Amino acid sequence: MASHRRPKQPSRARVTVLTTAAAAAVVLSANAANAAPSEKLSKDEVKAKVDKLYEEAEQATEKLDGAKEKQQKLQKEISTIQDNVARGQEDLNKLRDSLGSLATAQYRSGGIDPSVQLFLSSNPDDYLDKASTLDQLSSQQVEALKKIQDKQRELAQERAEASDKLKDLSATRAELAKQKTAVQGKLADAQKLLNTLTAKEKAALDLQQSQAASRASSRVDLGNTGSASSLAANAFAAAQTKIGSPYVYSASGPNSFDCSGLTSWAYAQAGATIPRTSEAQANAGTRIYSESDLKVGDLVIFFGDYHHVGLYAGNGMVLHAPHTGAVVRYEAMSDMTFEFGVRI
Repeated sequence: MASHRRPKQPSRARVTVLTTAAAAAVVLSANAANAAPSEKLSKDEVKAKVDKLYEEAEQATEKLDGAKEKQQKLQKEISTIQDNVARGQEDLNKLRDSLGSLATAQYRSGGIDPSVQLFLSSNPDDYLDKASTLDQLSSQQVEALKKIQDKQRELAQERAEASDKLKDLSATRAELAKQKTAVQGKLADAQKLLNTLTAKEKAALDLQQSQAASRASSRVDLGNTGSASSLAANAFAAAQTKIGSPYVYSASGPNSFDCSGLTSWAYAQAGATIPRTSEAQANAGTRIYSESDLKVGDLVIFFGDYHHVGLYAGNGMVLHAPHTGAVVRYEAMSDMTFEFGVRI
């Protein structure tokens, strides 16, 4: 007779292990099926991504420049206020000494007025608010006391202003560090992408950029006529002497520049002070919205957030400091998003 014993069932632990292993195999199989093979980016794809990173780095650079300019301004203002406070304290001490001399004279002539004694105590700030005591003072003493009170109020106001500016300076320094980190991060990412190119691809990219710059230069030579003013002409001439100088973020000359560093330096050589950042330079003069109305030396603002600026070079060309890895050069305005010109 055949045996009808029930087959032995696998243990619960064994079932769990087998189920988990099977699930893992399914997941790995699905991941393998869905995973895209790692493909090397082409030279043009790398360039497009790098250009985008450079643009983002320049946006952060202009914010960095703005924070640096604000920091320098605050430091000067704080220094001036602190000097004023120091001089004001000296004046206050002299006024108090003068009042002390009056008290000494009173003592020699028969005693110090109680009201003067009160003022010379440790906390006289609210003393003049007690009008009844003024009747006990000579006109000379009243005048001395008023001067002291005015000086005390002035010093208190200046100290409060200095305190507020010091807080603002601290926040500005934090913003400075934040933007510097942002710039460096974008540039590091761009460099990683460039490092994926072969030597041959890098050479081809350099040649492509060199040829573009040469074509841009020849277009300027053909159409470089008519400047907005002698000031603009002189600023443009100064910028031309820096063709080939490297772009360095947050630099404003004389050997390296970022975009607004070049334009502010060029106008400074012509004798005019303009703001440091491209956003501020966008509001530094008369706006010109038609490209056909631009003259050589006008500022040219690019992109909706005004994060790039150059100098109009004639014939639809701009002289500017483009981005990290590039040098001061001519370029077609059509390569960027033109917003408007600014005539200083």
